[in-house]
Formats: sequence, C-alpha cells, structure tokens
Amino acid sequence: MQPDPEICHSARMARDKRFDGRFYTAVKTTGIFCRPVCPARPPLERNVEYFATAAEAAAAGYRPCLRCRPDAAPGSPAWGLVSTTVQRALGLMRREREAQSIEELAERLGITSRYLRKLFADHIGLSPLQVWQTERALFAFSLLRDTSLSIGDIAFAAGFNSLRRFNGVFKAIYQRTPSEVRRERSGMASGSVHPEAEPVRIYLSYRPPFDWPELLGFFAARALPGVERVVVGNTPEEAVYQRSFRLNGRRGVLRVAHEPEKDRLRVTVYGEGAAAVLYPLREKLRRLFDLDADSEQICVHLQGDPLLGKVLLQSPGVRLPGAWDPFEYTLRAILGQQISVAAATTIAGRIANRYGETFTGPEGEPVLLFPSAEQLSGADFSDIGVTRTRAKTLQHFVAATLDGEIDFDEPDLERFCAQMTALPGIGDWTAHYTAMRGLSMPDAFPASDLGILIALGKENDGDRKATPKQALARAESWRPWRAYAALLLWQSLKLSSSSGDKK
Repeated sequence: MQPDPEICHSARMARDKRFDGRFYTAVKTTGIFCRPVCPARPPLERNVEYFATAAEAAAAGYRPCLRCRPDAAPGSPAWGLVSTTVQRALGLMRREREAQSIEELAERLGITSRYLRKLFADHIGLSPLQVWQTERALFAFSLLRDTSLSIGDIAFAAGFNSLRRFNGVFKAIYQRTPSEVRRERSGMASGSVHPEAEPVRIYLSYRPPFDWPELLGFFAARALPGVERVVVGNTPEEAVYQRSFRLNGRRGVLRVAHEPEKDRLRVTVYGEGAAAVLYPLREKLRRLFDLDADSEQICVHLQGDPLLGKVLLQSPGVRLPGAWDPFEYTLRAILGQQISVAAATTIAGRIANRYGETFTGPEGEPVLLFPSAEQLSGADFSDIGVTRTRAKTLQHFVAATLDGEIDFDEPDLERFCAQMTALPGIGDWTAHYTAMRGLSMPDAFPASDLGILIALGKENDGDRKATPKQALARAESWRPWRAYAALLLWQSLKLSSSSGDKK
C-alpha cells in the first residue's frame, strides 16, 4: 500500500485535487502530515515521506496539519486495495458509534481475533484500534472546528464514552487538547455548548469531478413522498436533498446541499440528540452519494467503450446513487419489478403512510419514517395496490430479512444474488439492482433491464433491443465497474432524446 513517490511528488507540487485523500505527505522536519492540496509552501522532496492513509501517518508519529485539515479529506480509495475481510471489518467499525473489541469484531466476521490482527497488520500495517482511534480523532477535530457542539458531546459523537480517554487519544494524535483546538477557533470559548434545539452542520468532501445535477436528478425522480424531498433548483444553492432517518433509536431530518467551489456537500441535521448519530450518519451519506468513488480510474476504464466514452465526455463525474437503508431499498426494488419508476415510488409511499411512523419536522411539517422490517412483520400489503403475488413476495422478503436469510453485509455479489433469487417472486434483475444501489456493489449489472437493452440497441441507430445475453457479453470488459456502466447507458438514452428534440 506504499504510494508511488514520483506520482505523489507531481500531485502535491500541482496541488491536484484528484489526488486529495489518495495519499498524505509527512514532513520530517516539522512532524506534520498534509493533504496533497495543502496551500502551504511545498517542502523539499528529501524532507518528506508518503502514506496511503491518515491513520498510517498518525501511527508513524506525525500530527495532522491544522491548515489543510486531513480530517476534511475525501475518503481514501486505498482501503479498496485491501482484502475483502478487512474491508468488511472497516465497514463494521464505521457503522457503529462505539468501538468494538477485536474479539467482537472477529466473531461477527466469522474468524479468530488473532487472524484479524494479522490481516490488519499485513494489509494496512496498523491494528484495528489504531485505525479506529485515528479516524475518530480526525472526525472529532472536524466537529471542534465546524460545529458549536460541546466537547463532551463531540467525545460521545466520536465514539468515546470516557472524556478522559477521548482527551488522551486526541492529544496523542494532535499534540494538543480538544479545549485548545476549540479556543483556536475564532470567537469560540472552550466551554461553549450547542443548544439542543439548533441543527448541527457537517461537511463531506469529495474528489472532483462530481456530477451533482445528474445525481440529484436521479434521486428526484425516485423521491419517496413524506420520507424524501428533492429540490433540483436552478442554482447549486437552491438544490437540496432531504430525508427523514432513524439511527440508534434517534430520529431526525437531514438536508444536503452542494458547495461546488469547495468540493464538498453541506449536511444539516435536525433532531434531538443528533450528535449521538453523526458518525454513522456521515458514513451512510458518503455511500448514498458515492463520495469515495475513484472517478478517474472508473472513467479511464470505461471510456474505451465507444458508447460509454461519449457519455463520459459530457458527464465525467459519474457516481453510483446509493441507498440510505438496504432493507428499505430492496423492498422498493421488489415493487419496481415490471412497472414504472413513478408507479413503484407511489406504492412505496403508500407503505410508508400505512405502516410508517410520523413525527414533526424542522418547520413543523409532518415527516414520515419508512417502516423497518420489524414494523412490517405480519403486514399483508393488501391495501397498497399490488397484486396478490407481489404482496406474497414482499411478505417472504420481510420474513427472510428477520430470519437472517438475507445478509445485507454479504460482500460477495454472486452469493448475495443467490440469497435474493432463492426467494419466490425475485429474479435476477431485482437481485442485481438491489446489489447495485442498495449495497453499492460496483460490479452489479441488471442485464435484463429494459433501459440497458434499449441503449445498447440504439447504438447502431436501430429500434431493435439488445438481448440480456448480448448485454452480459458486452459488459465483461466493463468489470469491475459494470454498475457505473449501467448508469451511463441510462444517461445515454436521455442524451439521445435531447439530441432528437433539437433535430
């Protein structure tokens, strides 16, 4: 996982935003590590060394730069190079607010704690605890600088149940206490407390290019009434994504806006005790908007295809629209079988109205929470406008989820699809589409999708659709990014339609 020094040198000298979060530059003479976009004067090459992740740099004894703020860097794609088991471990570590013991983590992964330690040592060069502490300290720093939350709330949000332990870990990494960092913030006293009634604002960075209008438009067409609201707007300031959520027993509303000049999303969180869920909420949003995608690598891989290359010229920042909750999305994918997007969204809205929970939103408006599997246990779905067969499929899916037959943590695409298609009424399209968006699997490919078949058929200026077999054969060269290729094929239909209108 050692970065290439020549590439790193060129990137940091150019302050290339495409490399932000891909590596960190540690300066031997100052003991500080920076992002490649740091505005400070670049140090001499003989005085630096490079690390793939912030955790590695911190573990080597370097402290984060207070000017470029490694805590604000996009997620590192370096984690994608490690073993599947380590990726799963990292995902489980980031999903929970509190730290898990190595034994608990290993048990959830079905391996021994000794083997898990070995995997981390071999693939990352750090222990799970070192990774956890560094990531949480960086997150805490961002809250100290960007919010008015009290230090106690920030410690809790970062996963520390002991303020003393939080102070110790934070000082070891930043070589200053949280109170000192808070005092350095202009006009902020060390004991300042964030009023519970006020919203909390956090920021999520990404590496450009990033096609926000296309992503937001995709969500807008599928926004669930009462649960989600999307305002496309004419300017970046007007465009907003909003949805309700329930995390760790806390419920609230979040709003996401784009700040293109700073290559980041601005997230405003409303709700009591919002600090307690900020870390898992941030991780969910990073996946929802695919913020850690390696866009450059994806583009280089797919642009060799003539059809995909044309779309990439007009939309280079393709992202894979994710899902807030895999269960919610899978249920919606089942509803979407053989009907339009609009019809499936309408029926999903009926489920939310019939079985979901209502609470008051930030402006006093009623807000819906989509029901959980537990809340849908025993539901007959007879009053939402689906056939008896489709209602049975929904019931089987809910029961299978509660019984553990559907594993949303399954990292293998083929095994997950096998779990899904084992249920009556669920075919290959639903399984792959769920894997693609519900689980953000980059190589999922719903080969029988009508839009994909039409797009491939139109390539030769004909009205004849391609066959699923032809689509699968064509998609072999797109691995492991077939899900992104599917998105580009759907976009190609819109582009050809716009071109036809102009003609």
